[in-house]
Amino acid sequence: METASYDAAFWLTAGAILVLLVLSAFFSGSETALTAASRGKLRSAADKGSKGAERALKITEDNERLIGSVLLGNNVVNILATSLATAVLTKLFGQNGVAAATLIMTLLVLIFAEVLPKTFAITNPETVASGVARPISVIVFVFSPIVAAVRYLVRGVLFLFGVRTDPDSNILAVREEIAGALSLGHSEGIVQKEDRDRILGALDLNERAVEEIMLHRSQIEMVDADLPPQDILAQILESPYTRLPLYRGEQENIVGVIHAKDLLRAMHKLLRGGNDAAGLAAFDVMKVAMPPYFVPDTTTLDDQMRNFLKRKTHFALVVDEYGALQGLITLEDILEEIVGEIADEFDDHEEDQIEATSDGAYIVDGGMTIRDLNRAHDWNLPDDEANTVAGLVIHEAQMIPVEGQVFSFHGFRFEVLAKDENRLATLKIRKL
Repeated sequence: METASYDAAFWLTAGAILVLLVLSAFFSGSETALTAASRGKLRSAADKGSKGAERALKITEDNERLIGSVLLGNNVVNILATSLATAVLTKLFGQNGVAAATLIMTLLVLIFAEVLPKTFAITNPETVASGVARPISVIVFVFSPIVAAVRYLVRGVLFLFGVRTDPDSNILAVREEIAGALSLGHSEGIVQKEDRDRILGALDLNERAVEEIMLHRSQIEMVDADLPPQDILAQILESPYTRLPLYRGEQENIVGVIHAKDLLRAMHKLLRGGNDAAGLAAFDVMKVAMPPYFVPDTTTLDDQMRNFLKRKTHFALVVDEYGALQGLITLEDILEEIVGEIADEFDDHEEDQIEATSDGAYIVDGGMTIRDLNRAHDWNLPDDEANTVAGLVIHEAQMIPVEGQVFSFHGFRFEVLAKDENRLATLKIRKL
């Protein structure tokens, strides 16, 4: 009778251990699937009607509570299974039962409750996450009071050691996740360089200001509004630009923006009306000029693009905090940050700014932006302190170099080949 009772208790305990191992495998696989699943893919599946994907998205919004609940359940079943195994094997083998239980349970938990479910979950995390979302959501709800208490206890201990935690902050920002995925895809040959640059360029619009890509005021072509109409017409016809700022007296005094088409229409109408040269000479260019549109130099590219689209204009003058003219920016300049150089028959092509030499170096226009140079060669020159290559050299040298001077920093060798007054016109760059 005692043997039958003993046998029944043994098999009941063994069955309980087996069930606990299955639960441990479920918790381990669920944790892996829910943390490894792509929220983008889950959102796509949810939009197509998958309720499991929708529940998985909801419970992964609070990763701290999810992980805490799953780990709590996993540890409870593992400890309980090990305790039951120790009790059973101690009855069978005496004191040696503890060592046997440790060895057997370590192997069982490692193989069947950790490696196997995690490997299965990682092969198709979105599908597994959608499948386990419902039971896991129940477990999270049940364990939430305990997890909340543990959360506050952990934060209190970290606070004592000077570690501050932000419960609302993401471990990885969305932009960093996308950038990392694109870089990894490019290194593995899955994502083309051009595609990577376009997507990263679009993501960077909110992080960059108009002053970083504007055309500097020293390079702006302007029209003196006090010139005779014939001279204004000749200058605009010879210019490669469609829109030109008008100034009076000094170039800081911008009074309008003239569009080539508006000027040509007005003069064509004037000539069709039979007016002679005297009538043309009396033509007032300000009647066809548009009011100037000024923007602060700290405006982000994303905001400025929205402003351009809202105002239905493509041209803005950039001013600093004192109202002084700094440069100009166009919608095309912003779009080039996404798609790369947009050139027509009147533009100086970007390729003209970089010339490869036989010794593996590059001859670079000093006015070229660091970002464009990095994109062209997959380099990582910093653009925090300067926007152009020449500006970077001056910043690092802490002086205005002379022709022939050589500097080495950030893993590159910079040689000043030519200067235009105080501007570094041409540089030779070689990777060290």
